[in-house]
Amino acid sequence: MPTSVSVRRMVAAVAVAAGLAAVAPAPAAQAGPRPDEVQRSIETLVGPGRYPGVLAAVRDRQGRAKHYTAGVGDLRSGAPVPVNGQVRIGSASKMFLAVVVLQLAGEGKLGLDESVETYLPGVVHGTGFEPDRITVRHLLQHTSGLPDYTEVMFTVVPGTELPDFFATRHRYHEPRALIDLALTAEPGPVGAGWAYSNTGYVLAGLIAQKVTGRPLAELITTRVIDRIGLRDTYVPGVGEQRVRGPHPLGYQRVPGGDLRDFTVMDPSWGWGAGQVVSTPGDLNTFLRALLDGKILGPAQLRQMRTVVDLGEGAGYGLGLMRAPLTCGGVAWGHGGDIPGYSTLDWATDDGRAVTLTVTAMTGSLRDSSVSGARGGIVDAALCAGR
Repeated sequence: MPTSVSVRRMVAAVAVAAGLAAVAPAPAAQAGPRPDEVQRSIETLVGPGRYPGVLAAVRDRQGRAKHYTAGVGDLRSGAPVPVNGQVRIGSASKMFLAVVVLQLAGEGKLGLDESVETYLPGVVHGTGFEPDRITVRHLLQHTSGLPDYTEVMFTVVPGTELPDFFATRHRYHEPRALIDLALTAEPGPVGAGWAYSNTGYVLAGLIAQKVTGRPLAELITTRVIDRIGLRDTYVPGVGEQRVRGPHPLGYQRVPGGDLRDFTVMDPSWGWGAGQVVSTPGDLNTFLRALLDGKILGPAQLRQMRTVVDLGEGAGYGLGLMRAPLTCGGVAWGHGGDIPGYSTLDWATDDGRAVTLTVTAMTGSLRDSSVSGARGGIVDAALCAGR
């Protein structure tokens, strides 16, 4: 069975604890990128043994946006990476669900400090589990003590460091089945510490459905995507395995083998924790709308930004992460990994935003040295012009 950290990074795509890999410090000499430095930097990420392709979007304090690509969008044909193409964003989806839950809290439809048992009686059960003590806040903050179902679902192939994502690639998973899978593992203490768990976000999605009587995909679409005009972002429908719009192919390494096209897959196992499809430009728009108070009221945004300390200036709030920048201040966002894609998306309070997506997860690379470089690129782009 894989360790919690390895699966968390590969499946849930959150850089944990101190040093937050999502915005890793860049060398001090890199005070700020020149106009084409982002392009030069992302080109170092691609090539044999590295990422097949990269796409990025940078938004400055004046709202001006610039898009970048590097590598290829299709290893077989050599087709270019589409500018601002659609990608699976993995755990960055958690921000969208957290916004919905916080909106419902602001409307009095649910309470952040009410228990899971209040809304979903009997769903969390078994020896050692305490659903009457686990609150909605615990779910969004990863302090529930609930096991992560992905650590049960994806087992590492002997002799490799890769989980076997191929075995469940085309299988549909009901949200309640994901919860039941998590309940086969041992729980941790409630509220005693931070431990990343996708399970909490599946439960939060079920709660949102329960209190509204509407499906989660509709809630995210009407309350977030349509509200702020995200044209290329959507929640896949039941059984929908292809990416709708122009997109680079996403690749996953076969354990013990080579990279394979993994673009077509059933993302239902991510559900509220990680199945949204978006573009770098849309993610920047979302982060700006969030931090600018356009989709949450002031009280709810404060709740979202109240973090559990992860050390060295990093923290995790309610579906939103905080990371320090080398130029001072902090960035807010939430990275995301899912087989085929890995995304870093961060923004600052003064109007800047950067999203960078690569078309494979780090565990699929022969040359993993480039993984840490992504954070430095994001940091440098956010610090430019300060």
